[in-house]
Parts: sequence; structure tokens; C-alpha cells
Amino acid sequence: MERYFGQNTPKLGFGLMRLPKDAGGRIDIEQVKQMVDLFLAAGQTYFDTAFVYDGGESEKAAKAALVDRYPRESYTLATKLCAWAGDPPSEQYAKQEFYTSLERTGAGYFDYYLLHALQASNYKMYEDFGIWDFVREQKAKGLIRHWGFSFHATPEILDDLLTRHPDAEFVQLQINYADWENPKVASRACYEVARRHGKSVVVMEPVKGGALADPVPAVRDIFAAADPDASFASWAIRYAASLEGIITVLSGMSNVAQMRDNLSYMKDFKPLDAAEQAAVRKAQEAINGVKSIPCTACHYCTAGCPMQLPIPEIFAARNRQTVWGQLEQGKAEYAALTASASPAGACVACGQCESVCPQHINVIERLKECAAAFGR
Repeated sequence: MERYFGQNTPKLGFGLMRLPKDAGGRIDIEQVKQMVDLFLAAGQTYFDTAFVYDGGESEKAAKAALVDRYPRESYTLATKLCAWAGDPPSEQYAKQEFYTSLERTGAGYFDYYLLHALQASNYKMYEDFGIWDFVREQKAKGLIRHWGFSFHATPEILDDLLTRHPDAEFVQLQINYADWENPKVASRACYEVARRHGKSVVVMEPVKGGALADPVPAVRDIFAAADPDASFASWAIRYAASLEGIITVLSGMSNVAQMRDNLSYMKDFKPLDAAEQAAVRKAQEAINGVKSIPCTACHYCTAGCPMQLPIPEIFAARNRQTVWGQLEQGKAEYAALTASASPAGACVACGQCESVCPQHINVIERLKECAAAFGR
């Protein structure tokens, strides 16, 4: 395999995890169509979805907005198999996900297919269910062009997986300037393991669930001084795209405005220059001094919560206070949220949330902190 698989892929990928919603909470297909049109017109080609995104509605949206409207050879489509999605998880359910995804998308085949969100708590399930061999079989049939896996665990586990599965063609990693040296995410260390094994990388969470599109004040000041015309998101996405061996950088765009902004600097992508890299290093130093709850609002934690706690939204309200110093606004957000949902103090400490959190947040302790801060 070449050292840099996928090197000619455009560097912006359209992540279909945070698609725009209408007033009824359904995916706004007409706006998604407009976003797809802009994306392809700018010469970008990589679309990323997953079996579990929006309960399957993301894959259906890919069919309606992309597959049904454009020639199959004009784009590349990635989706993912989540071995732990069944209730209870089973080999039969996991393998059926592949065929369900083919049906939902109508794509005929997948250009990129991934084992989804491998973590310390679930990666052995992919072995137990025979999923590695299953995707190899689908590639042999021509239903998968390239396969790999998305990963949220330690560099040691990543090294072990790539040693035992050297034919995996790429790895999808959480990489952003805030998490580059974060010991819980280990962006740099995992990236270096992947490159040492000769694997190219798809980047996820470059804007950390939107947090780096609206960063803390100290970071805003640094970037505004360096380039007042550049969006904060552009610094994060260009940072990730400037690394060696990157196939594409996924951005979970939620409206046309975000799409236009991303395309404005990624259509003709230029890596960060030395002065820009220096600005990012200053931003990293500033972030290290901020004690926020590093939630990206993926909502993996909420699906199995017995108390139906809106955990990401609770954390957002608390961050409003601790990061931005907006004590009353955070309190008001929390009050509005818990008027119709369980409060932080309702947590029963079952640990389900912590077992699936890609950010490895100590959710139970953080909820106790929120309960104490917000009171009744």
C-alpha cells in the first residue's frame, strides 16, 4: 500500500452527523440539497454518514440529497457499522447493518466503510462478532472499495489493532488543535501510531463539536489579531488538513452559512504557514488554562440513559458559566432545559454514559458538579 493512500481526495469532507433540522425536528432535506449542491460545485467529493446517525435518518438524507440526484461516480460515500448498536448487541444485528445501510442510501456500494467508534469498552466486540472478516468479504464482493475504522481509545490499543489488522486501509481519528496533547484523547499520539503503520487518516471532530468555531475569549483574541477576516472554524479545519497523510477533514455542517464559510477557504486549500502555526500554538496554550467540560454533544451518552438526562445540554449550560463567565445565562439555560427534562441530580450513576463517551469524560462526577452548581 502506498504511504499516502487517498492523497488526491479534496481536503474537506461533509459530515452528515449534524444536519439542519426543520421546526418539527426532522432533517431539512431541501437545505441539505442546497448544501450538497454547493459542496460538489466547489469540487469536494467526500460524504460521511453512519448507520446510527439520527436513528438512520442521516443515511436516508444522503439518498435523497445526494445519491438520487447525482451520478454515482461524482462523489465518494462513507458509512459505518456499529457493533454495539443492537439491543442487545449481536453478530446478526451488526452484520445486517451493512445491508440496511445499502438499502437506506441506495448507493450500490460504499467507497469507504468503517468499523464505528472503537473504544476500550467495545473494540473486542468487533472481534467476537467477526466484523473484521465480514468487511473484508464485502470488499472482495465489490460492495466496499476501501475499509478502515474510527477510533476513540489509547495509542496502545490502536497500535495493537493495526498490528493485527495490517490490511485496514485508513483510520478515522479525532484531531484538533485543542486535543493535540490532551491525554484523554491523545490526538497526536494516535496520529503518530497511524502514520508509523503507514495508514492515512480521516479527521473527525476538527472543530470539537463546534466548540472551536466559537472558542473561549482568549483564543478568539489570538486568532482575531492574527487574521481578523478568518473565521474561527477555519483555523481549526486548516490546522487538521495541514498534517501529512490526511485523506480529508470532516466537518459536520448544520446550515448553508457554515457550508459557504468552509468552502471559502477549503476550495483552494492552503496549509497553515509558519506565522499561522505560531498563532495556533498560542491558542493551544490559552486553552490549556481553561477548565471546561470537553463535551462535543455527540449524544452517544443519552441513548441508554435510564433517566433520560440531557447530558450534553446540561454540560453546555455549565460551560456557559465556567468558560464564558456568564453565570446568569448558564443558570437560565439550565432552568429552561430542566423544566421539561430530568435535572443533573437525577443521575443514578449507572455508568452507561461513561462507557460510550468518546471524550472519556467522568460524566457522573461532572453531573454531580452541575447539580451542586445549579441547585434545584
